[in-house]
Amino acid sequence: MGDGTATPDLGRLYLDGHARLAALAAGLDQAALAAPVPACPGWSVHDVLAHLAAIPEDVLTGRLTGPPDEAWTAAQVARFAGHDAGRMLATWEQAVPRFAELVGRSAVWPAVLDITSHEQDIRSAIGRPGARDSEAVRVCADALLGWLDPPVPVRVVVEDGEYLVGPDRDGTLGLATTRFEALRWRMGRRSRAQLAALEWSGNPAPVLDHLVVFGPAGRDVIE
Repeated sequence: MGDGTATPDLGRLYLDGHARLAALAAGLDQAALAAPVPACPGWSVHDVLAHLAAIPEDVLTGRLTGPPDEAWTAAQVARFAGHDAGRMLATWEQAVPRFAELVGRSAVWPAVLDITSHEQDIRSAIGRPGARDSEAVRVCADALLGWLDPPVPVRVVVEDGEYLVGPDRDGTLGLATTRFEALRWRMGRRSRAQLAALEWSGNPAPVLDHLVVFGPAGRDVIE
């Protein structure tokens, strides 16, 4: 599994993620929009939505041509600070069709990983879990596990398959996890202590610093 032989329809997955988040966000009151997001320290739900709304706008206007750094994302949040959530969501909605077409045509993985991760960040922050078995979670977890490159061989077992990663791929160190959990820890939504506490068959010390794309989280993220 995770051999990368077929590229999923990333444009459609982005559209699906946007539709779920837009429906979820439309029903949030001011207290929910102001709720802190544990997976994104310093950000509220409104801030996460602002970042998501700004990405398509920045890409389509040519202001952003690569992954945004912390300064850029802070500026994205500031751009929509104090804006009515409905207006912000409308701005996002207007850019989505063109952006999703670009995501699909150019296989822009970061856009799908970002929206899928932030959907779960928001759901966790407001106590509305859902879409943990979505196609986006499955596809993103598949890619993220396939891209793992630990210094020792690891066999990662999820609910519907396994991944052999590492230098010789013998899988001498085992890890039992789920696709949802793999998405979360790979994208930095788990602390180093949580990574060490995953269901390992041996000592994970050699691989702990090679598990995440971002992070790990500075403190435990409980979902």
